[in-house]
Amino acid sequence: MELNFTGRVAIVTGAGGGLGREHALALAKRGAKVLVNDMERGDGQPSPAQKVVDEIVAAGGEAIAFSCSVTDFPQVQAMVQKAQDTWGRVDVLINNAGILRDKSFAKMELDDFRLVLDVHLMGAVNCTKAVWPLMVAQKYGRIVMTTSSSGLFGNFGQANYGAAKMALVGLMQTLSIEGAKSDIRVNCLAPTAATQMTEGLLPPAMLELLKPEAVTPAMLVLAHESAPNRTILNAGAGTFAASHITMTQGLHLGLGDDVPERLAEQLAAITDRAGDKVPGSGSEQGTNEITQATAALQR
Repeated sequence: MELNFTGRVAIVTGAGGGLGREHALALAKRGAKVLVNDMERGDGQPSPAQKVVDEIVAAGGEAIAFSCSVTDFPQVQAMVQKAQDTWGRVDVLINNAGILRDKSFAKMELDDFRLVLDVHLMGAVNCTKAVWPLMVAQKYGRIVMTTSSSGLFGNFGQANYGAAKMALVGLMQTLSIEGAKSDIRVNCLAPTAATQMTEGLLPPAMLELLKPEAVTPAMLVLAHESAPNRTILNAGAGTFAASHITMTQGLHLGLGDDVPERLAEQLAAITDRAGDKVPGSGSEQGTNEITQATAALQR
């Protein structure tokens, strides 16, 4: 099955270079009309977004540029309005814009923590909030959040980045539930790629393997009309995997003064991954707890 995007309108943020550029080019190559977003350079040269638009148009595609920070909600609203005014709809949103301010937590300034949260988390919130009413009205939407292994699993020196990236998974979990009735599917992409954000962090041989274009197939799958819902895809160097947030079966220990000690004794059994599952929603935790408590009372 060919992943075709003919007739679809996509917005890709942070698309002036790196992963975002590859995403925008790939969507356009497969027929999408693409609004390319990035920040202005401020040096009098053509914006990074316009350069990508020029590439798309030169290849026979259709694209427009819009330069703004995703942290500026009125500007984000104007960006979405431009896409709607130009093409009449917005089908796909790729929340890709991001920055790094790496430093160990002990040395990290709170301003840098807030800035990274603002760009990654609130930037995605702003863009999603702006397209959500359109997608609800047209009963169709595909939204891809860019998470990271730093959020899913942790990484030294990236407390701010990891917190923001894991927050995007939480945002996906709820929006995928709320959007389902309108066929709005929300997924997460966890990329590993050599970009300006990772330059200097990895050796040259490894960077050669981690070309941004090796990640983009996963984005296309998550943004297509056949996309899954509420899925985390990991992608890098042409390798693809999935990550899951799971819940173990657990044990009912009841109430009593000795429960803390019994919990400590049984912690290995409680954290045992055998038979764990991916809950359909947060309410399944409470359901599991009440079910086991009720069963214990009936024994």
